[in-house]
Amino acid sequence: MTAWQTPPVDLTLPPDAVHVWRAHLEPGQRVVDELAHVLAADEQARAARFYFERDRRRYIVGRGVLRTIIGRYLAVPPQSIQFTYTAHGKPELAAAMGFPTFAFNVSHSQTLALFAFSWGRVLGVDIEFARDLQDAKDIARINFSPREFAVFCQLSPAQQQEAFFNCWTRKEAFIKAIGEGLSYPLHQFDVTFVPGEAAKLVYVAEDVAEAARWRLLALHPHPQYKAALIVRDHAWQLAQFEFQAPDRFKLTG
Repeated sequence: MTAWQTPPVDLTLPPDAVHVWRAHLEPGQRVVDELAHVLAADEQARAARFYFERDRRRYIVGRGVLRTIIGRYLAVPPQSIQFTYTAHGKPELAAAMGFPTFAFNVSHSQTLALFAFSWGRVLGVDIEFARDLQDAKDIARINFSPREFAVFCQLSPAQQQEAFFNCWTRKEAFIKAIGEGLSYPLHQFDVTFVPGEAAKLVYVAEDVAEAARWRLLALHPHPQYKAALIVRDHAWQLAQFEFQAPDRFKLTG
């Protein structure tokens, strides 16, 4: 299991690397205030529209952390970063930024967020708080493939809870990577998910050779969460970082 490391001061993103960052979305007020200053005007307006203060703070931290990390990698002020969005809402760097091969993906659940970065790779990340789901089997019946659901039904009730979130995060990571969100049918591809089984994309209905092109990993951000990373490439090394207080990153440089 790869450890979550303190990021180096001279942070770089090598061409053969995929970096995943873990960030807590409920830091102290000082951190929230500092991160709020790097948000764009439209992000600040969106933050102001949240009804609950908890959701507003988590949004500010999530966007502020994303901007801060990207700013470090690209050596640009975080508040200058421009985003665009695909038809299904996947964020990307705007072409005007001049970094066409810089790839990233974001996921958050409850109080934790994950941020994945690489150069020139298609990638997706997902995290879910692993709560007790009484209707896990009903959700699996609708969203898992027939093969996945058959495997799921063979597990004990205790195993089913862990297996459900293993499967869900791995499938979510894949559809986020391809940029189609939940418009892509979850039952059209298979992943492994039995507790203790290595994570793997097993089958994609549209192209029988497609699954072999992807590398799927289970991530372990916290004992109460399940998470997954998928990358359309095998030749890369994973590094995992813990986001630090923003004074380490010179937010307004």
